[in-house]
Amino acid sequence: MFIEQPAKWLRWLYPKATWRMDENVRAVYLTFDDGPIPEATPFILDTLREYGAKATFFMVGENVRKHPELYERIVSEGHQVGNHTYNHLGGFKHWTTTYIINTFKANELIHSHLFRPPHGWLRHSVYYWLSKEFRIVMWDLVTRDYSKFLSADDVLKNVKRYARNGSIITFHDSTKSIEKLYTALPRSLEWLKCQGYEFKTFE
Repeated sequence: MFIEQPAKWLRWLYPKATWRMDENVRAVYLTFDDGPIPEATPFILDTLREYGAKATFFMVGENVRKHPELYERIVSEGHQVGNHTYNHLGGFKHWTTTYIINTFKANELIHSHLFRPPHGWLRHSVYYWLSKEFRIVMWDLVTRDYSKFLSADDVLKNVKRYARNGSIITFHDSTKSIEKLYTALPRSLEWLKCQGYEFKTFE
């Protein structure tokens, strides 16, 4: 549960970040990290369209540079975009200046006011500066679709167990997750719709 739904103390580390939306509204916020890539993004977009769902894609700048047509498709289909650094940087592996420069380099391609740090960690110096320029969006539910130890059924079970009003649900737009998403994503969307959840994006 520590991974799927982060503890309160973890949320307190970044108090200005958004971890969950309005708990009084029957809505969830679908997010997809790490794309866009041709191996996964088209299927995700096709599935979202089938279920009438909008999502937010936290994209890696280098992937946007390589696949601008996928970026354009995401935007043209009415989805939201967010910054996930240019090179998917780890939060504690780089100097503050290096990380910030890398993030702004990504935003020259992504053009977003939203930011999500890869792996969900930031140095507090980076958090301080980026929170002045971006809305930092974390998560309320990580499906763990990237894990080699989980099956598609396990991913679906995580959605069913932890989704709640205002949940920011994180899937991954990646080669590690796509085999599970072929099954887990449509079944998750179907279940969420049956539970009465609306799919929203951020302001």
